[in-house]
Amino acid sequence: MGTYRIRDLNVNERPRERLARLGPKALRDDELLAILLRVGMAGESAIAMGQRLLSAFGGLRGLHQASFHDLKAQRGLGAAKAAQLQAAFELGRRVVSTATVQRPLIRGPQDVADLLLYEMSGLTQENLRVLVLNTRNQVLDIVDLYRGSLNSAQVRIAEVFKPAILRNAASVIVVHNHPSGDPAPSGDDIALTRSLREAGKLLDIELLDHLIFGGMRYVSLKERKLGF
Repeated sequence: MGTYRIRDLNVNERPRERLARLGPKALRDDELLAILLRVGMAGESAIAMGQRLLSAFGGLRGLHQASFHDLKAQRGLGAAKAAQLQAAFELGRRVVSTATVQRPLIRGPQDVADLLLYEMSGLTQENLRVLVLNTRNQVLDIVDLYRGSLNSAQVRIAEVFKPAILRNAASVIVVHNHPSGDPAPSGDDIALTRSLREAGKLLDIELLDHLIFGGMRYVSLKERKLGF
């Protein structure tokens, strides 16, 4: 890990200057973090601090999941810089969530991922949500139903469909996350999907899909024909 200062770099290689010239997509993760951190500490540049934080938390996903107190406890970070990092992640989440105000159209699993993957991949507990859709596959509501360790026996089928019944909805999509970062479906996930699909047939409310998020990736059980 380098001990140089950002001002020791050629002006064209400094993160802010590179961002202005090339755009934010051209920067590495540690360089983007350096812009947020603004300054490093004695013997450690902001870029080196960004590298250390990425290493300490296992990458951007770990930083996204870290609490304010975990960030603040890092050497050289403190309350102000911890707040800056959390504010940046929250702004990213809000950019994604603003789409829900427009009643987004769901044409496939990628549309669901665009709505919820960023936020739910950052959760440290399992979280199950239900998207309630109208006959045109527009999202009427997103309901947070369960938090904590989930298995098919814990999830009450009636609770999953209740929001759709109350909204006279045509269909639902179930999503949940795996905090481990691996979105691969478990046997319980497949069993739950099968039970939901059968209940939906009886209620005339179609289960369009069941998505699992993990580590900024997703699996569609409908696409893989698991439980469908």
